[in-house]
Amino acid sequence: MARDAVETHFAEAVAALTPGAPRDPALPVREGTSLTGDLCRELFEYQLGSRLLDVAARWLRTQGEGFYTIGSAGHEGNAAVAAALRVTDPALLHYRSGAFYLARSAMAGRLPEQGLRDVLLGLTASSEEPIAGGRHKVFGHPDLAVIPQTSTVASHMPRAVGVAFAVERARALGLPSAWPQDAITVCSFGDASVNHASALSALNTAGYIAYQGVALPLLLVCEDNGLGISVRTPQGWIEASRHPRLTYFAADGCDLADVHDVAAAAAEHVRLRRSPALLHLRTVRLMGHAGSDVELSYRTKREIDADLVRDPLVATARLLVEAGLATPEGLLARYETTREHLLKMALESSRRPRLTSAADVVEPLAPRTPRAVATASAVPSDAREKAFAGRLPEHEGPLTLSQAINRTLADQLAAHPDVLVFGEDVARKGGVYGVTRGLQKRFGPGRVFDTLLDEQAVLGLALGSGVSGLVPVPEIQYLAYLHNALDQIRGEAATLSFFSRGAFRNPMVVRVASYAYQKGFGGHFHNDNSVAALRDIPGLVVASPARPDDAASMLRTCLAAARTDGSVCVFLEPIALYNTRDLFEEGDNGWLAPYVPPARWTETHVPIGRARSYGDGHDLTIVTFGNGLRMSLRAAVRLTAEGYGCRVLDLRWLSPLPVEDVLRAAELTGKVLIADETRRSGGVSESIVAGLVDAGFTGRIARVTSSDSFVPLGDAARHVLLSEAEIEDAARKLLA
Repeated sequence: MARDAVETHFAEAVAALTPGAPRDPALPVREGTSLTGDLCRELFEYQLGSRLLDVAARWLRTQGEGFYTIGSAGHEGNAAVAAALRVTDPALLHYRSGAFYLARSAMAGRLPEQGLRDVLLGLTASSEEPIAGGRHKVFGHPDLAVIPQTSTVASHMPRAVGVAFAVERARALGLPSAWPQDAITVCSFGDASVNHASALSALNTAGYIAYQGVALPLLLVCEDNGLGISVRTPQGWIEASRHPRLTYFAADGCDLADVHDVAAAAAEHVRLRRSPALLHLRTVRLMGHAGSDVELSYRTKREIDADLVRDPLVATARLLVEAGLATPEGLLARYETTREHLLKMALESSRRPRLTSAADVVEPLAPRTPRAVATASAVPSDAREKAFAGRLPEHEGPLTLSQAINRTLADQLAAHPDVLVFGEDVARKGGVYGVTRGLQKRFGPGRVFDTLLDEQAVLGLALGSGVSGLVPVPEIQYLAYLHNALDQIRGEAATLSFFSRGAFRNPMVVRVASYAYQKGFGGHFHNDNSVAALRDIPGLVVASPARPDDAASMLRTCLAAARTDGSVCVFLEPIALYNTRDLFEEGDNGWLAPYVPPARWTETHVPIGRARSYGDGHDLTIVTFGNGLRMSLRAAVRLTAEGYGCRVLDLRWLSPLPVEDVLRAAELTGKVLIADETRRSGGVSESIVAGLVDAGFTGRIARVTSSDSFVPLGDAARHVLLSEAEIEDAARKLLA
């Protein structure tokens, strides 16, 4: 295999080194450092392994056997960061943290070849790769406390804040955790990532928490090579832009001894003070951004050569040679031997099995164990009487949707000490709509608490809490606000089980005040009717209860699925139905429902993906959900009075869609009207039609939806939202 400039420079630079007087390897490798010669030699091996993995990645790509070439060359100093931490400290790693991973693997007592093989199997997309199983090239391993991250820039940083938060919150509540009580969380990222909204959210949240004196053992490591692919980071930007509430440490990332000393100081600071710190490593980027990157198209040869001079692998070799702990000849021989061996390992890895079917690929995506979930959802608390202060919800009489959700949350908080309820305004105020009113007073600020106004921060806290062994129930104030942070659901929450083969999970139930039709309160950002972005996320459970009794049962199901299967659930609560009492006539209380006592939770369990049917007519089936259910039931009653036999099917779950239930109800009537309050394009109705057609339904299908429009202010909203009259008119046309 041909050598590039980086390999050539290493050989020439090391050959030119002058050996110094031998030092005792148990002593510091040079004056003024605590890095011993023995540890320096050990870390050099990890640095060398990481560098040659990059060489192997490019060779594999030329052979058509490798699928990832973003490497760690120039960042190998992060091996010393790993050495400054414990194997049990949770790590969320940048994609240039190869040397860190190899060091962590060896520190855990694994053979050096095991860490190398992990990475090689990832490069070749082998199904034997220990974390993602060929689904993505990631650094991760459950035995190493390394949580796998996707390549989305900075998206892992809000979760890292959440992990650090969860370490302390679990300790304070006396709850078991995935991490030791004195663990610290480490999160590495690049200098360009600092400018991303996700990074800014994480940095601000860490500072916000620290400002209030709340413990947050988080070490943020910025590996600053001065480039974001081809875009330069202004010199001095990381220092200038750092958050003032994060203690700042800086080191030359190309000088292993400096990284070792400063990283040890930073780790000690975080561990002892339980407060966040930023470790800034000034590194270089060698071999380009990735294998296909032509650096000379945006950098001068002089700039590239200047980075070569700072090569951290050469710098560590110099430390060893000048300390008399190695000779240039010995290091070059070691390089060649390791290179040859690693390329053989790469060839072997390319011959290992790969994923061979769609079923293999999706197997870890979203495991479902319906029976176990049903059992788990029926477990009440022994302390219900105390939790409800003697007034059990089943004795209150019929409840509204809002009240049913509130009582269910209280039941779950009482039964499961690991449940946390949080979001903006949920604590003292009880939420904008009062849904969580009284929960903080009953269960304390450790379990029900307000967050800062940042949806990425809210979801990051949930992600970190879930992967740490807690069961978070974050609230997003309005559906439109969820889109501000959707990648925390799409790119982080929903992918974790997939990219770790279930070794890591982030169970959560995200409550969202949703949909339109609010009276006296308008505008798009409080009346959003789009769920398309949620329904496109593989494995995500999207629940959409309309009635109080369904909301209670479905919320229990979601929390049981989160705990049992690690499910990520989004629970869409129709704002306009929160306090609705009547169904057909004023004062009929037809939309209220009694709270089911625990003795009946098993029989009233609502499995994920099962619809609910109303009526037994044989002329028309109306398929709907959310606000559409109330409108459809009212329309169906009027049609029934005219002699038409109608049935109404409430989907209840938007993902997975209850297609079998829809098909069964459709075949009973041969005519289907879909009443969909979301938009005509990209709305739920499109998938229902497709499901019926795919299943071979040959009857008539029609749909009525809201317009392809944002929801305007005031009465103008009635012109674009699905109406009861439109449902009734469409039904008459279908029945005619």
